[in-house]
Amino acid sequence: MNASTGRIRAIFEDAGVRGWLHATPLDRPDESIEVDSDAVVPLASVYKLPLLVGFCQLVDQGRLDPREQVTLLPEARTPGPTGLSLLADPITISRRDLAVLMMTVSDNAAADALLDHVGLDRLATILRELGLTRTRIRRGAADNLRALQRSTGAPDADAALAVLADNDRTDPPGVYEAANASSGTARELTRLLSRLWTGDLLSAGQTQFARTTMERQIFQHRIAAGFPYDGVRVAGKTGTFGALRHEAAVVTLPGGDAYAVAVLTLAARSDSRLPRVDAAIGEAARVAVDLLR
Repeated sequence: MNASTGRIRAIFEDAGVRGWLHATPLDRPDESIEVDSDAVVPLASVYKLPLLVGFCQLVDQGRLDPREQVTLLPEARTPGPTGLSLLADPITISRRDLAVLMMTVSDNAAADALLDHVGLDRLATILRELGLTRTRIRRGAADNLRALQRSTGAPDADAALAVLADNDRTDPPGVYEAANASSGTARELTRLLSRLWTGDLLSAGQTQFARTTMERQIFQHRIAAGFPYDGVRVAGKTGTFGALRHEAAVVTLPGGDAYAVAVLTLAARSDSRLPRVDAAIGEAARVAVDLLR
């Protein structure tokens, strides 16, 4: 174990989590800081990042019209704590605005609607062509909640999530196994971010759309918390499910140097709020960036 890895592992240990990390400068892709970065981990809502890239590629290819309007009925929308999931009436919205809600407020209903238009098979082909052989998007949020209901025997999604958050109960079998969920590695997440930020994946217009959308993410309590300075920009996507707490982001410093960072964690507890874990994600990201500088 080298000193840099030891520092980051100590941060994870102090927060009571198992952690996986990969960080790399965008202009020096051969350099990196790593902690078990090739382990395949359930991604929770970080799966929305490869979904965004897949959507933007299909727009570039003329296979999806981002301005096409989609109507979502309340009884068919995926439950969730933000965005369209909370609304009581039918909503008509463009596909690109679904992508914005999916990334900025992690809207589950928007993400599932967008996934329906992209398609699991088409997304799998895109990821394979990008060389992301360990990133698998197996299902969206609705199917994930249905699987959790089946494994817990709960009557609805809220009750199933309550079972998962109860530290006095044993976790349902397989709930945190990568083979049962959308999954990936910290290394492949930073590879995807690096290619997105350097303009290697998409047209200039779709690159700008993806980057600007990620810069508008409202959640600032993980990687961004490690860089509490006005001159630092953090564009990322968080993910939370039970004991999983993640974020993948690009951190751009005032001088323009930029770093792709992915921090994935599995906590010993499943409380709905784990501020020590959130803080540890930011601290681990900051240490990794400082070491690369």
